[in-house]
Amino acid sequence: MRKYLLFILTGLLLLNSCSTGKKSLQRGDYYDAIMKAANRLGSDPDNRKAMQVVREGYPMAVAFYQEEIDQVLTSNDPFRWKRTLEIMQTVNRMSDEIRRIPAARNLITSIKTYTSEMADVQNRAAQEFYEAGLDALSRKTREDAKQAYFHFQNADGLVRGFKDTKQKMLESKDKATLKVVVEQIPVNGKYEYSAQFFYDNVFQMLNQQFQEKDFVHFFSPEEAEKMRLKYPDMVLQMGFYDFFIDRPQHLEEEKELSRQVEEKYQVKISKDSTATRTRTVTKKGKIKILTDQVASGGLLELKSVEYQSQKILFTDKIPGQFTWQNKYGIFVGDNEVLDKEQIAILNNKMIMPPASQDMFVLFTKPIFNQMTDKLVNYFRQFN
Repeated sequence: MRKYLLFILTGLLLLNSCSTGKKSLQRGDYYDAIMKAANRLGSDPDNRKAMQVVREGYPMAVAFYQEEIDQVLTSNDPFRWKRTLEIMQTVNRMSDEIRRIPAARNLITSIKTYTSEMADVQNRAAQEFYEAGLDALSRKTREDAKQAYFHFQNADGLVRGFKDTKQKMLESKDKATLKVVVEQIPVNGKYEYSAQFFYDNVFQMLNQQFQEKDFVHFFSPEEAEKMRLKYPDMVLQMGFYDFFIDRPQHLEEEKELSRQVEEKYQVKISKDSTATRTRTVTKKGKIKILTDQVASGGLLELKSVEYQSQKILFTDKIPGQFTWQNKYGIFVGDNEVLDKEQIAILNNKMIMPPASQDMFVLFTKPIFNQMTDKLVNYFRQFN
């Protein structure tokens, strides 16, 4: 027990030592050192190690960060004003923590805070991003347009409404977005409605996975025409082939059932009394299981085509099948021989198989699940 308590006390002492920020200061991590030391003084105003870190470390930190600013501003970094802004914000957070805690504030006679410079630096940083956005946009590729969008977004984030960043964001987002028309290849006429249901689900799924904020957008042919989208980037084609519905099959299976069960019976012991006894008896029955089933199957072909060149970019074929089955039965004999599955079968009734279009819908469900992962993974590379 003593060893356990000694271990805990040692751990607490080590934790106490680390939380003063002394080790961070020795490593030259000024921000972490000052924040830890000030925080420690907030809970323990007389902590000598924390006081020493603040007293010695804060002037060193201010000098270090000013040197960092001077170096950054004389460098060729295209985002040197953004880096300068980040350093100033670091100093301000550190200084705010010193001001917030009386025990830390009493140790520092001159607290450095960047205030009047901030607005100018923010504007210069926003200008950097704006110019980077214009440069990226001029290169006229999707990836560059995407980069331009984020540059304009950063500019607007630094200075709300900076120049025409909102308009430039819309322009670059439009150029960066892969526009895909989702096109269906009609199947046999009598299944057309069911195929439309499948395509509608696919279209809905794609628009849920890739939303307005993303850089891939899907259009139905009707939407593309309405929006006068003459030159989409890509056409996603989907078509069902070799769909079949087999003839209904009817199967019958008879089983003799038996089971040993215990039953109780009364035995007369005397004129006025009886006793309960248990005996094992054999219960028997016969069940006929009737199975009606209809099999269906087919193939979904996916094809991604570059609109301008008509080059096939991606193709896949997904087979699918579905077998409708209904089991029901006839039974004679003792009910005790039946198990749960057999009882469930006997509770079923003979029903007609689904209509052809319903069979088509059922056949497409397992295909939809496979296709979802394939399409999402494929288009994610463009996002």
